[in-house]
Amino acid sequence: MGKLTTHVLDTMHGSPAAGMAVTLYRLDGREVHELKTLSLNADGRADGPLLEGQALLAGRYRLVFGVAAYFKARGVQLPEPAFLDEVPLDFGIADVAGHYHVPLLASPWSYSTYRGS
Repeated sequence: MGKLTTHVLDTMHGSPAAGMAVTLYRLDGREVHELKTLSLNADGRADGPLLEGQALLAGRYRLVFGVAAYFKARGVQLPEPAFLDEVPLDFGIADVAGHYHVPLLASPWSYSTYRGS
């Protein structure tokens, strides 16, 4: 059974990004459908898969990570406007039986991602 998961590592502090807000969208042509919004747990992960089973459909998706709000909540002094505010990651799911893991490594000034396992 396929699933979509995510986690975020705070590379500034060397820790999971506990409490960071994440929103998942499905992209359908020009239409954008919000599927869920959540706050990451103490391990910087969602408490369960973002999508799984019948809910995991082939197509285009977007995860939006609340990077600036997270770092401000940690007491980091950011310029106004912050260099990175919300970080959107657009990706595709082709194999609904696969595990799509979308991690984010983030600081107030940079981020990177990859397809994890």
